Amino acid sequence: MIEFQNITKNYGDTTALSDVPFKINDGQIIGLIGHNGAGKSTAIKILVSIINQTAGDIHVDGKLLAEHRNEIKTKIGYVADNPNIFLRLKAKEYWELMGTAYELSDDQYGKRLQYYTELFDIAENADELIETFSHGMRQKTFLVGALLANPNIWVLDEPMTGLDPQAAYDLKQMMREHAAAGNIVLFSTHHLMDAQELCDEIVILRKGEVLYKGTIGELQAQNENESLETIYLRIAGREAEEQGQQTAIDSETGDL
Repeated sequence: MIEFQNITKNYGDTTALSDVPFKINDGQIIGLIGHNGAGKSTAIKILVSIINQTAGDIHVDGKLLAEHRNEIKTKIGYVADNPNIFLRLKAKEYWELMGTAYELSDDQYGKRLQYYTELFDIAENADELIETFSHGMRQKTFLVGALLANPNIWVLDEPMTGLDPQAAYDLKQMMREHAAAGNIVLFSTHHLMDAQELCDEIVILRKGEVLYKGTIGELQAQNENESLETIYLRIAGREAEEQGQQTAIDSETGDL
């Protein structure tokens, strides 16, 4: 189980996350949904220990992340939205790095590498520099690296971006199977159809605040069974933004 307890992240005067609470149970696929700048990647980066929160706590399997960071890292496979730091490596060098970091045996590494590189049709590109790859090929490379250790928790930031239809289908199937085995999948997405297809629950963020956390079915039941797209755009899209701006103006002018 993962629990975000009132997480806040400030960058100077800018608040990226504001008092965010949500829980992910074992066996669940949870989708973070929101516009650019909503706080999705910030929440993910705090969970995987790339950045620290300003306030609040995260617990993973009952353990405080701040106190058990190294242990918890071994449970997480992470695919960043833009992992450009590794572009000067060959694909096989990146995979070897990940295998070493997770202390995989030669047998584990060899079998899993063969399985994932063949699944994502990237085995023949092992000796090529990652920087020469298309975005989709880079995404496949980093997915292989994240999954090699067979971690309990998959944290995937926009994982479908750039993938061809077959790779996207295969990843979705793997996400379902991973959760069905009692594990956790947390992913961010702009694609509402992916969320509707995959998620047990969704978390809708806007400007660092949680607007909704629950199932898509419950959300639709509360909104006369409208489509997820219609509901999302009303509460987090341009209409909500304009209403928020008008409310602020009215408050300043004393019209409330």
